[in-house]
Amino acid sequence: MDRGNQSVVSEFCLLGLTSSWEIQILLFLFFTIFYVACLLGNFLIVLTIISDHHLHSPMYFLLANLSFIDMGVSSIATPKMIYDLFRKQKVISLKGCITQMFFIHSVGGTEMVLLIVMAYDRYIAICRPLHYLTIMSPRMCLCLLTVAWTIGLTHSVAQLAFVVNLPFCGTNKMDSFYCDFPRFIKLACINTYNLEFLVTANSGFISMGTFFILIVSYIFILVTVRKHSSAGLAKALSTLSAHITVVVFFFGPCIIVYVWPFPTLPIDKFLAIFDAIITPFMNPVIYTFRNKEIKMAFHRLLVKVLHFRKCFHAQSKKLSIIFPES
Repeated sequence: MDRGNQSVVSEFCLLGLTSSWEIQILLFLFFTIFYVACLLGNFLIVLTIISDHHLHSPMYFLLANLSFIDMGVSSIATPKMIYDLFRKQKVISLKGCITQMFFIHSVGGTEMVLLIVMAYDRYIAICRPLHYLTIMSPRMCLCLLTVAWTIGLTHSVAQLAFVVNLPFCGTNKMDSFYCDFPRFIKLACINTYNLEFLVTANSGFISMGTFFILIVSYIFILVTVRKHSSAGLAKALSTLSAHITVVVFFFGPCIIVYVWPFPTLPIDKFLAIFDAIITPFMNPVIYTFRNKEIKMAFHRLLVKVLHFRKCFHAQSKKLSIIFPES
């Protein structure tokens, strides 16, 4: 291929979600509110679980890690998306694009595996309660978390290894608000059919596979509980409904984006909003409003903060009396 008359692409122009000024203002308010609420909500969950000894159990250890990951998920593309809304030229460098894709798939793949670990944790808690603390020991929890991060990193690096050296010498316009493999590969100067199939096989397989594993595990838990106790079925449904809601919100867009036969339809960038900001925001909402222990822990944390503030003001007042200002 003769590249003499073609310029090598070093940055990409992101077309964003819309060019309408009025809609951009609405999107700015929407994304800013959701992003701030997402960070504060997930940070509050992590802080509460760490500070409250009543929540030092495997389930809440995994929940704290899910909230930590969600803060990362929402921070990969959302700040730049908000920043770019009022920019005429929404550009990102080639290295920045590759970095963004690496973190999106590393953190996203880790969250997928973590959701399986959380489903396994609920299976042990519901179906084998007498052995729960023995099986889900601190060492086991750390091992499972390490496996989740290892699989997430491997999943991301495996895809980047095939696309990091792709030649880009034509158009640099990407019809999205962030970088992802399907649209990134389409802009390469070579035949990318095999690479597109690889991405679909990799991301599509892990999305579909994880989704089916989770659904089957939930069905298995409910069937097992129903055999042992009809009364326990309602409790199990209440517990698992939160997990199922998170799974549907998270995996629905992923499956459509990576398995849908027309991956460059405009709908995929709007569906990506769910994984970028809606799902990370929904996780603390779902787990907080449906969990009495978390709400009680929030109350205890608030009492501690107010007590600390009261003591701090009292101490400041004493110091002002002892050392009055001249």
